[in-house]
Amino acid sequence: MGIVNTKEMFKKAYEGGYAVGAFNVDSIPMCQAILMAAEELKSPVILSISKGSREFMHPGNIKDMLSIVSKDITIPFAIHLDHGTSFEICKDVIDEGFTSVMIDTGDAPFEETIAITKKVVDYAHAHNATVEGELGPVADIKGQDPIYYEFTNPELAKEFVERTGVDSLAVSVGTKHGSRKFESKESATLRFDIMDKIAELLPGFPLVLHGSSSISDAILKVFNDNGGKLNGYIGVPNALLVEASRKNVCKINIGTDFRVTYVGALRKSLNEIKDRFEPRNFLVPARNAVYELVKDKIVNEFNSYNKAI
Repeated sequence: MGIVNTKEMFKKAYEGGYAVGAFNVDSIPMCQAILMAAEELKSPVILSISKGSREFMHPGNIKDMLSIVSKDITIPFAIHLDHGTSFEICKDVIDEGFTSVMIDTGDAPFEETIAITKKVVDYAHAHNATVEGELGPVADIKGQDPIYYEFTNPELAKEFVERTGVDSLAVSVGTKHGSRKFESKESATLRFDIMDKIAELLPGFPLVLHGSSSISDAILKVFNDNGGKLNGYIGVPNALLVEASRKNVCKINIGTDFRVTYVGALRKSLNEIKDRFEPRNFLVPARNAVYELVKDKIVNEFNSYNKAI
């Protein structure tokens, strides 16, 4: 099937009770590892590219490069802009062939967020691309229930989706970016009640979790034993992500543990191989490490294996 947008992908995920992994990539070898793993397990997948990664990977040519390396790939996959901060960058990547974009208006007021998001949606839908909106805590809404000061308000989420026409929505339910997502492992929890309320108000509508890495001690050890200094990491427990994927969460973003795995394996190979200088000798172990990580998450976290058959 190859490159698609996320509309049908998320519809099937919602109905099937699984999630699609969106992996933050910085290079073609990373993309190859994801596509190889997804192809082997017959899972849909999303290649997620940030503004900085897009600039590094050469704007304008990313879809062309991916079309070449994915010529034998049969599973559906989307090319997604992560955290697009303006209409202009969303438009640019859609014109370049991205099939999905996220519009992130930051701390803009609610009405401004709706206006910008709607503009992106109108352009994207006219070019066969899908849009992920974001609605975290909204500080400028008077009378908001105090319980939602730190989390997404389901009633506002319903209004936001209906007024913008977004295809999916990133929500604030307890995850967060960075290496330390909770104060302690014991305090790790997600607001499943908010997810359930949104499902009640917006039946069939797909949600997205950002900041959802769940790095293992083994991966962290490889990274730190080979010169890394990543301390105090507390990820999202796997069981919470499994439960979320069985609800209305159809896209789970994976960034930190994917990158830590890649760089940790790269550091290890650089330390261990002393008599070679060809880059492939060091990049192949890194690619293989994330290949195994992606397979593990497809099977044990997203439950998306064999869903592309």
